[in-house]
Amino acid sequence: TVSDCANGGILVHRWQQAEDGTTVSGNRVERIRARNGGTGQNGNGINAFRAGNVVISGNIVSDCAFSAIRANSSSNLQVIGNTCSRSGETALYSEFSFEGAIIGNNIIDGAANGISIVNFNEGGRMGVCSNNIVRNLSTVGPYPADAPGFGVGISVEADTTVSGNVVENAPLYGMQIGWGPYLRNVVATGNIIRKVGTGIAVSVVEGAGTAIISDNVIDDALNGAIIGQRWADPATADLAQSGNAGYAHLTVERNHVS
Repeated sequence: TVSDCANGGILVHRWQQAEDGTTVSGNRVERIRARNGGTGQNGNGINAFRAGNVVISGNIVSDCAFSAIRANSSSNLQVIGNTCSRSGETALYSEFSFEGAIIGNNIIDGAANGISIVNFNEGGRMGVCSNNIVRNLSTVGPYPADAPGFGVGISVEADTTVSGNVVENAPLYGMQIGWGPYLRNVVATGNIIRKVGTGIAVSVVEGAGTAIISDNVIDDALNGAIIGQRWADPATADLAQSGNAGYAHLTVERNHVS
């Protein structure tokens, strides 16, 4: 058990991508603060920083000031079967210059954002986000949020599949696909999204790449089931009703809305 730490819990750190990999499994990590401040450098339960081939599995992580599990510039990452409660910022984060991240079979209950597999602008790409439960998110985080804000269930950008997840009580978006032109080759299918602000927000900015949004169940989305966005601003009517609305990079079909 790792508990009551001032700035961080477990750190896996390599200045160059590790060839052999590290496994972090079966730990209980709780009450991690961020006494030295920042916007993510501190306050994480388990942190992989510039470390490749890391497996983080079967941990119970709660009450972290920032992320339960955060991976920065860590390729060939697996985050599997963890339970993450009451994270102050993004519960599970794969960010910056990584290639290859599998985030699956995790439970997230309480966070500002749920799962983020992002930073295509820094080369972050190639992921699988599957069979996770994400619920009870908040619009309040540990610092003033950049656009679009906190309260997003799952965010992805490039060369990533998102399938079999359940997102509930995400006040901003159940799912965010792309950010401005940073969108390429995303498939979102077979997810359940309910009690959210917008069900799925997808980028329709010039330069955005292919996204397929199909066979999802979206229930009780206050601001629309599937909305094309220009950065943080809605730019379309509900695409669940109209299809791709003339945006050739999008395929939107067979989604069930109630």
